[in-house]
This record gives sequence, C-alpha cells and structure tokens, in this order.
Amino acid sequence: MTENLSSNLTITWQEKGKPQQAVWQSEANAAPPKNIVVADDTMKADEAYKLACEGTGFLYKGDFQNAKQLLQAVTKRVDRKPIKPAATMLEAFHQHRARQIQRANITNKILIELNHGNCDLKRAPDVKEAVAGALIVNPKLDKVPAKMVLSLRELLGMNGAQEWRKKGVFIDALQANIHAHYGVYSPIRGEYLDLINTTSLGNAKTAFDIGTGTGVIAAILVTRGIKAVIATDSSPRALNCAADNVGKLNLKPYITVEQANLFPSGHKKADLIVCNPPWLPAKANAPIEHAIYDPNSQMLKGFLNGVKAHLNDNGEAWLILSDLAEHLGLRTQEELLKWIADAGLSIMEKLDIAPKHAKSSDQSDPLYAARVKEITSLYRLK
Repeated sequence: MTENLSSNLTITWQEKGKPQQAVWQSEANAAPPKNIVVADDTMKADEAYKLACEGTGFLYKGDFQNAKQLLQAVTKRVDRKPIKPAATMLEAFHQHRARQIQRANITNKILIELNHGNCDLKRAPDVKEAVAGALIVNPKLDKVPAKMVLSLRELLGMNGAQEWRKKGVFIDALQANIHAHYGVYSPIRGEYLDLINTTSLGNAKTAFDIGTGTGVIAAILVTRGIKAVIATDSSPRALNCAADNVGKLNLKPYITVEQANLFPSGHKKADLIVCNPPWLPAKANAPIEHAIYDPNSQMLKGFLNGVKAHLNDNGEAWLILSDLAEHLGLRTQEELLKWIADAGLSIMEKLDIAPKHAKSSDQSDPLYAARVKEITSLYRLK
C-alpha cells in the first residue's frame, strides 16, 4: 500500500476541444485544482502567478526546461511579497511555515502529464525510474498509472530524490554510504550520528532503533559491537529503505527491520533503546515533513512513556533531540524534563554537540537567531 491517499482521484480538463482524464498524484494529498487550463511556452510568469493565486492549475505542454524556468519565476513572485517583522521567534516560525505553505499551494499549480511514467515534453529528462521509485512501495500492489498528472514541483522532487538515492550520503561512522529512498529523510545532519558513535554502550548486547528511517542508527550500533538490533518504523517507504541499506551494508544477520508504531511487537525488551524523534512539535504538511515535525510531540511522548516497559534490567534509553524547539518557543526545557520524569525516567547524562549544517550559519534564514543557538543532545535515560 502506498502512503499517498490521493492516488485514486482523477483530474479532468479540455484539450483541443476534447475532454481528457488522468490519475491525480499529490504526495501531500492536496485536492486537484478545480479549474485547469493548458499552457505552453507563450505563458508569461505574471499571468501564471495570477492564475495560480486564483486557484487555477495549468497543464504545461511546452518545453520542459521552460516549464522549470516558469516555476522559478512564479516562486520568486511568491517570495517577493513582504513579511512584517516578527516580534518573537515563535511568530517568526509561524510566518515562515505560512510562507512555505503559500509557496507550495501556488507553485504546485504548474502541472505535468506523464504517460506510463514518462514525460513527453521537449528537453524533458528521463524520469521513469524516479517516478517508479517514488510511487511503487509494494511491488505486488502498486503500479505507475498509465496516465497521470502531478505538479512539476513534485516531479522535480522525485527526480532529485532518485539522484540522491543513487549517490547516497557518506557516513563517517560507517565509512560507507547510506541511500535514502523518496519520502525518507536523508541523514545529512551528522552531529547526532557522532553522538551515537561516541557515547559509551556499556554492556549492551541488544538494541532497538525506534523510527529507524534509513536504518543508519541501527547500522552504527552494529558496527560498534551490538549484534542484535530491531529497527522499527511505521512508514512502508522507510522500512523498504532501511532493509535496502541493511542489505547493502551486509548487516542482515544482525538487524531485523519491523513495522511498528514505536516499539517491536510482543513484549520484547532490549539493553539499549535509541530514538531520534522529529524535533519540532508542529503540524506536518507533507509526508516527508513527518521526519521534522511531530504534532503535539506525539512520538516523543509515546517513546518516553513506553520505553521503561521495554528496557532490560540495567538497560538504558538514548533520546536524541535538538533544542531548536525551545529557541523557537514551541516547547520549553522544563516541559521536556517533566515528560521524562513523569515517564519514570531519570537522566544519567546529557551529551551535547553543536550543529554543522548550512542553515546554522545562514544569516538570511528567517529562523537564524534560533538556529545559531541550537544544540543537539543525547539524553542517557534510566
């Protein structure tokens, strides 16, 4: 089963006086535009921006590279609209999220038609492999529709994700690449992996990796000497991705990938339970954002409240968490400490590391004042 709930919707439009119909694809489960016009290379950016703002989608039939230029021009017009100065970091965050949503709503009105996963436009890249990689989660159930319409922005995302999937991200702790599938967050922030790679394992022989994603944490634990790891995730894409990486790293004898909301099924226990939940308690607007946003801190609280029952005697839990939410005003340190205490846990040690990613030094970022103070921590919990 795919994680996209909109794949059974259809979209209709008129082309050369004849009605046309195709499957509507939206990773964010957005409804298709109610009104669609056919556009080509004669469409001007101002006209496209106006139509998109009014809710009209335009199906591009011209040159693919010109379509990309039009997308860039429309995006610039969205971002040109001034934002009033924010009084607090919390206000700045909500303004930033509102702008992201507005940008997506408008720019996603530039549409592309695919036939059996191919884009027939002039100068279009070969996207068939990228589309299949994004949409086929279960090969026995899923297939790419014969005729499909999606936003150009989403198609470019699929194509970019496929390139990253092939290339992979080099992980120092593994001395190998990890390959993220479409819709699975890539481990590009290495500081939390450094914490996992250097924190003492004690006498741990077994471990759980909760919310495994690409499987990178499970792989690091095995290379450090833990030879029995269960890696869980609720996302079919993440499970496929983790299993793929485990296979590529020749770690199948040591890592079991299991679908679970949080903890493995049954009453299994482990010496070490690791969780790197999404760091910001806010609404996710697309599936990929669930790796960043944890509405109402559901996963964080679920992990804290459930971990005690799954720890062996003298076992410990590692919570890896950034304090960016605290600097943005989304959560306080006192709230986090209370959740830990209420779960019957105590902090043995808190190990900190500064972020190394580009946004931490980008002064043009609207959230720079918070990002520059950010610290990533590994909480050792008993």
